[in-house]
Amino acid sequence: MQKPEIQSIDHIVMQVADLAATIKFYIEILGMDHSSFQPPTGGPVRQSLHFGLQKINLHDAASPFIPHAKNPVAGSVDLCFITTQPLADWQTHLASHGIDIEDGPVRKTGANGPLLSVYIRDPDHNLIEISNYT
Repeated sequence: MQKPEIQSIDHIVMQVADLAATIKFYIEILGMDHSSFQPPTGGPVRQSLHFGLQKINLHDAASPFIPHAKNPVAGSVDLCFITTQPLADWQTHLASHGIDIEDGPVRKTGANGPLLSVYIRDPDHNLIEISNYT
């Protein structure tokens, strides 16, 4: 038997305090798409964000779906998003929406090499890194 291995991440789950505010931020500020879906096992309709081939499922931190992480709380995620647009364009876009840049541009190391990054916070104060590979 060949040793099993993981190929990719299908989705992540993010606990949020305010679904509407989170959805608005990720659509208007980061350009993601939103969808609602019905789990195949039934239960309440769930919310998700999409970009490229990636998906972020959103769970209300006050009533997380089961199963969930041991400590499902809003504001506990650090995410790095890759863009091909210049960070200067992002800085202008963020400023036009009143979004403060917490750090950067600063050089970092990504999964596939050197990055140039800026850091912002989403409505739950998750740390959001917007990066270009350099």
